[in-house]
Formats: sequence, structure tokens, C-alpha cells
Amino acid sequence: MADIARLKRRAEFLRVADSRRKSVTPGLILQMGRAVAAADAAGKSAGIVRVGFTASRKVGMAVERNRARRRLKAAVAAVMPLHAAPGHDYVVIARNATMTRPFRALIGDLEAALRQLGAYRGGEAASRRD
Repeated sequence: MADIARLKRRAEFLRVADSRRKSVTPGLILQMGRAVAAADAAGKSAGIVRVGFTASRKVGMAVERNRARRRLKAAVAAVMPLHAAPGHDYVVIARNATMTRPFRALIGDLEAALRQLGAYRGGEAASRRD
């Protein structure tokens, strides 16, 4: 299982966007970039997955944008520790459909985006779809 950390600085988001690797699904957009070589004190950066979240004003007012980000955070918590390739940084961008899409479909969108980017790795647990 990979550890999940957060991208918080604008420069980190821009660096991921500059990698130009993205996948667009109905519920979200996933951008992926190579993680920076900066390791933490223990020297353990290879097993870390860093994720940033964003929602533009196109998604709606502040309440809707915050709700969309919360839904994306829940989907990332369910999928990325098991299935995201470590050593990469990811930015998850909300779309208009993020709010109305069923949660299982949102999880499927995230898994499909990881597969399309070649960053999906088989998890120890079975698939979340019943």
C-alpha cells in the first residue's frame, strides 16, 4: 500500500500540469507527473503518492466546489492507496458531473484514468465493484 500525501503549493500543481499527461473521464480529470526526487528524512520517497485537488469556478459556487473536492478526496482515499503507482504526483480536477455522478461511477472513473495513464497497479484487495 502506498502512503498518500498532499500537494499544496501552486508550483507543485503547475509542475504536474507541465508533464502533459492527463486522462479525462466523465466525473473527473486526472493529471500525472513524475515525483520530485526530494526524499523525506527517512529517505522514503519511492512509496509515496502525492495528490492535489482542485475545482474551478465552472463547477459552481464555493459550496459546490468544496463538496466536489470532498467527493474526490473520498474517491482517492478508496482507490489510490491500493492502485496508484508510487513515485508519481497526481492532480485530480473536478468537473460539472462530479457532483451528480454516483460515487461508484466516480471510483470507476478514477480507476479508468489510472489505467489510461499506465499508473494502475493491481491491488491486494478485490475490486470495489460488486
